[in-house]
Amino acid sequence: MTADFHDAHQRHWDDAELLYEKQRWANADHLYGMAAECGLKQLMLAFGMSFDAGKNMPVEPKDSVHANGVWARYESYRGGHRRGAAYALTASNPFDDWHVAQRYAQQTLFDSNRATKHRDGAENVRQLVRKAAFEGLI
Repeated sequence: MTADFHDAHQRHWDDAELLYEKQRWANADHLYGMAAECGLKQLMLAFGMSFDAGKNMPVEPKDSVHANGVWARYESYRGGHRRGAAYALTASNPFDDWHVAQRYAQQTLFDSNRATKHRDGAENVRQLVRKAAFEGLI
């Protein structure tokens, strides 16, 4: 299958919202991280990230990161692009305590505070993706 970061961003966001409304904190939290990762990678493509379509992955191994690592990688692309100034993230990474392996964690370890923090971070990314789509960047 071919990567479609924009579609994946929206799909993960939509499903996370459904789970959040049902107070299914663990899976909502996980999907907010996935939504943020996919949205930022879509923007990174627009800002010049190389992508190997044959391997279906970024050319640079350091770009193959998840929500906790993509925040900093995004900044390296945004900062070097002429339109990047209009697409800044919050200064601190809301996913610094998120890891893709947490999908294996006991669901009782997740609560509304954790999920809301990651929801807010994913919403920040969502607004940038929507802006980029509206402005024709993606």
